[in-house]
Amino acid sequence: SLGWCAGPEEPPPAFYGGEIVAFPLSGGGGTMAALGSDSWWKKTLYLTGGALLAAAAYLLHELLAIRKEEELDSKDAIILHQFSRPRNGVPSLSPFCLKMETYLRMADLPYQNYFDGKLSPQGKMPWIEYNHKKVSGTEFIIDFLEEKLGVNLNKHLGPHERAVSRAVTKMVEEHLYWTLTYCQWVENLHETQKMVSLFGPFSDLLKWIFCHLTKGIVKREMYGHGIGRFSEEEMYTLMEKDMRTLAGLLGDKKYIMGSTVSTVDATVFGHLAQAMWTLPGTRPERLIKGELINLAMYCERIRRKFWPEWHHDDDNTLYESEESSEASKTYSPLQDFSFYSRTETFDEEGNSISQTPDTDYTGHSLFDSDVDMDEYRDHEQCK
Repeated sequence: SLGWCAGPEEPPPAFYGGEIVAFPLSGGGGTMAALGSDSWWKKTLYLTGGALLAAAAYLLHELLAIRKEEELDSKDAIILHQFSRPRNGVPSLSPFCLKMETYLRMADLPYQNYFDGKLSPQGKMPWIEYNHKKVSGTEFIIDFLEEKLGVNLNKHLGPHERAVSRAVTKMVEEHLYWTLTYCQWVENLHETQKMVSLFGPFSDLLKWIFCHLTKGIVKREMYGHGIGRFSEEEMYTLMEKDMRTLAGLLGDKKYIMGSTVSTVDATVFGHLAQAMWTLPGTRPERLIKGELINLAMYCERIRRKFWPEWHHDDDNTLYESEESSEASKTYSPLQDFSFYSRTETFDEEGNSISQTPDTDYTGHSLFDSDVDMDEYRDHEQCK
């Protein structure tokens, strides 16, 4: 149950799909006899290779071991299966897992996380169980929940807006995703390795093996997709075009399609959050936190509204009043196995219970979802 993210809602890498070639040892006298007939450097090579194979076998066993299935009572309850939390405080290294969990919070649907690492019958992650029905693929999950529970984040959108919303979704999930994945698992692999959650004996070695196996698989899948056939500079050019398109579409609006959140916001946030918080020092991070600052504000706005317990060590703002003591500034961990409902963080009138000291002249947070951007812009022009 690792924070690995494959192609658009694809399963983790099929490590067992590779080939292990066995060379017969001469003489028929067993392994030690064969080693005894070779020079010392060959013995060292054999032993080193054997150690690496043993470590790889242990990793494969941990990843592919058949776990004892636990009975889950999904009657009238949404069970969300996803990869385990990474070690840097971000909910997920998978854009699709983050998209799905954010959508559930946006729709205010109580759910329970289940980090068993078990893929759906279609071999995908994330997936849900509801009333013993298993559904995988975020698009199909959302359609299923809309039909069964009557939720619809897009009911305020017209036909043209729905078409634009879908086009943006496909651009993000089928194009931007790959360039961000390249940055995460190829260029910035060293930093990603620090975030992966993997525990047990030789965890550092196993993480190294896992991440480098993933790197090779990502490069191969990107080549099959077609985008991996371009140079790194060309791929980043495509990434910048996608991000600039999102920035231009967002403009000074609160959300992608206007003043009200819609399904496309869960998709866009799930991907842009990777650039914001999982790719330190990379071109996507510099772009979103520099020239395309409206995208950074957009990510912060969604994080604060729908993830109030998600904090970072480098946060300069808190959901606390200025009078709060340092001792009271304790961060709640991200929700794991307990049921979560967004209504728990709001009062009966729908106002956020928590407050932030980073406010504009109206007393509202510059990142908060209830900021009137037009009002703030007019105020700036008057100054």
